[in-house]
Amino acid sequence: MRLRGRKGIRESLESQPELVVLEAGSYKGRWHEFFGNDHPIYIELGMGKGRFISQMSGLYPQYNFIGVDMYDELLRRASEKARAVWEAKGEQSPPNLALLRANIEEIETMFEPGELQRIYLNFSDPWPKSKHARRRLTHPRFLAKYVELLNEHGEIHFKTDSRSLFEFSLNSFAESELLMRNISLDLHKDGIREDLVLTEYESKFIDKGQPIFRLEAVIGVSALQDYRQARDTAQTKAGQNDTTSAAVVEPSAAPAATSEG
Repeated sequence: MRLRGRKGIRESLESQPELVVLEAGSYKGRWHEFFGNDHPIYIELGMGKGRFISQMSGLYPQYNFIGVDMYDELLRRASEKARAVWEAKGEQSPPNLALLRANIEEIETMFEPGELQRIYLNFSDPWPKSKHARRRLTHPRFLAKYVELLNEHGEIHFKTDSRSLFEFSLNSFAESELLMRNISLDLHKDGIREDLVLTEYESKFIDKGQPIFRLEAVIGVSALQDYRQARDTAQTKAGQNDTTSAAVVEPSAAPAATSEG
């Protein structure tokens, strides 16, 4: 991928140390120091132009967010989007967002085990040729790294427009023995999910009528316990509803929609 950047782009990034981190391993194990709080850390691997991570940081100030990409020009565009989001809130700089220039191949050099709570993989490069399968961000070798870095509440949220990548990923998550939930083969078929933040690519694909594939993987021990408890509660309620009078025809309230936050 080649991007034509503006003149002075490196100087611009270097002038934003409160937002842009150019040395990938400089905060390994110390990201809460960077943010100045102990809030959970959510990261997006391959943030592109930064629309998703910027909007997420504005919507969910109770979390810290890190957008990761390896191109200076994308960091520049993401920084502009992020500042626009927070200037609308009366803030000069996002207090809960970092933009990290890094190669995802070396993610274990950027974070300590258990330092992250959620990983977003949004429209990653599908690397369609079989010989490039190991480069896919849902390949088992990457999943093993994510599992190590996620804490007891850890989850992975994955979205793509590529059916072949999604099929590969389903097998990859299964082979890694990771529990999957909220699997969708056409995320917006009943209308745009307003509880989820869209990426730039996602908006374009929706306009073209292309289906969006999505799943969540539950990783951490506490996250798994919460999931199983919610599942068991739902099953118990469903069983109770099955025994109610036939005169009751209205369905029980649907569970709350899943939020990206």
